[in-house]
Amino acid sequence: MNWKKVLSTSVAFAACSLALGACGSKSSGQASSQQTLRWSEPSELQTLDLSKVVDTVSSDMISNSTEGLYRLGKNSKIEPGLATKTQVSDNGLKYTFTLRKNSKWSNGEPVTAKDFVYSWRRTVDPKTASEYAYLFDGVKNATEVTAGEKPTSELGVKAVNNYKLVVTLDKKLPYFKLLMGFTPFFPQNQKAVEKFGSKYGTSAKYMVYNGPYKMTGWTGSNLKWKLVKNNGYWDKKNVKLNDISFQVTKSPTTSYNLYQDNKLDETYLNAEQAKQLSNNKEYVSLNQSRTNYLEFNQTKKEFQNKKIREAISYAINRQQLVNKVLGNGSLVSKSVVSKGLASYKGQDFTKDAATTAGTSYNKTKAQKLWKEGLKELGLKKLSFSLLGDDDDANKDVSTYLQSQLETNLPGAEVSVLSLPKKTRITRSTSGQFDVVVSGWGADFSDPISFLDLFTKGNSYNNGKWDSSEYDKLITASKTTDVNNTGKRWNDLVKASQLLNKEQGVAPLYQLSQAQMLKSKVKGVIYNTAGVAFNFKEAYIEK
Repeated sequence: MNWKKVLSTSVAFAACSLALGACGSKSSGQASSQQTLRWSEPSELQTLDLSKVVDTVSSDMISNSTEGLYRLGKNSKIEPGLATKTQVSDNGLKYTFTLRKNSKWSNGEPVTAKDFVYSWRRTVDPKTASEYAYLFDGVKNATEVTAGEKPTSELGVKAVNNYKLVVTLDKKLPYFKLLMGFTPFFPQNQKAVEKFGSKYGTSAKYMVYNGPYKMTGWTGSNLKWKLVKNNGYWDKKNVKLNDISFQVTKSPTTSYNLYQDNKLDETYLNAEQAKQLSNNKEYVSLNQSRTNYLEFNQTKKEFQNKKIREAISYAINRQQLVNKVLGNGSLVSKSVVSKGLASYKGQDFTKDAATTAGTSYNKTKAQKLWKEGLKELGLKKLSFSLLGDDDDANKDVSTYLQSQLETNLPGAEVSVLSLPKKTRITRSTSGQFDVVVSGWGADFSDPISFLDLFTKGNSYNNGKWDSSEYDKLITASKTTDVNNTGKRWNDLVKASQLLNKEQGVAPLYQLSQAQMLKSKVKGVIYNTAGVAFNFKEAYIEK
């Protein structure tokens, strides 16, 4: 792709060959007759509606049961999905995709270009309230459609016929092809959406599929489900697994016990387990393009005070957090953008954008800012809640942060509220929090995937941070400077530094997930950005 001169994606996606070892050649062994993979998930599945997906578990399920124009294969390579041919106009603003004619939905209908038009229009329609609608910015008229200023029919996507899709952009998008491998850009079957109505995507039976697998057993709230081989899939000959059984196990101890009892083929590990098992041949560390950070509810007076936000950030010993609490190879974050995601002239983005402001531990400075901030607010002490997820690992993080803040900030009273991930996300998006331990995994290998989140009006800007200077830098990177590599890079670096300096959010750590994976499991593709797990060609070796 011509944008590889701008950003290096090799690091961001190379994890599949390094982390799993399961991306190797199929010639390494014969497939077992028992082609069932048993997989543990740390949190619940939330939806199968790709217009409304917000979490990684749901995205993984959708991407393995629904197929778009492209798939993300080994080492970040774009592989053919439904697109058999792609033509790009000389000015880079028009993409013409020729679709394969042998793809069908599980309801028997053919997958056509009209399914993409319908899906994209549905996602950007303000009535859908998709939190990923902003990703369509750059597709002609998308911003106006999302704002309700133009009808969805004016979105720059058109079905010339059943098997020819034309997408028109109003500006160049260096990462456009990578977006096409991400779930919000997949097709949807209009008949199914209209038939199931409000129930669409809320359980396995209220959905249709065109991918390598079909979902079964998910009722909308239960903690076990399956992906079963889709015999109607166009490339079913390369799908070796009969099914993948998933179960949500929030306790790594419980999950590892099941793994040892040979009831699971994979399990996540906590810090202590990771230390003990790091030399085991089945131990893997999944480097992720995911940053966890504190987000402050800046609709509340106390968190509109910059000194209060800064004090909270400086009071946290991040190195101790990653070493002693997480212990899984996670890294201290110097930017909200993850390390290894992108580079320019051989320099990683996080090095260019690194600051000590808002990302370092300084107890003395924290206490000074805290005292000054309280005085400005007319307070002697400040009580607030810290919202987080209820799995063991995240509860440990929240407890550690509570201890750091109450120990290092006189007068700070912090209550921890640990909730199921779905509930935590609902509260975050509706502004029902004081401070929340949030996080973001890159959707594609470009810093904008992180930095776009904190612009005014972005659906993921849950803390409502607002900086006109920041917004101007992000806008310039996507418009006036989009074709100037150096200027665009500098825009994004300055934006990241400003986010730290103004403490729009407080970056904490970049996640690495320690995992055990049975050596008999082969062919699983893992990507650090975008869709995490591609199970299409996975299999169990004899």
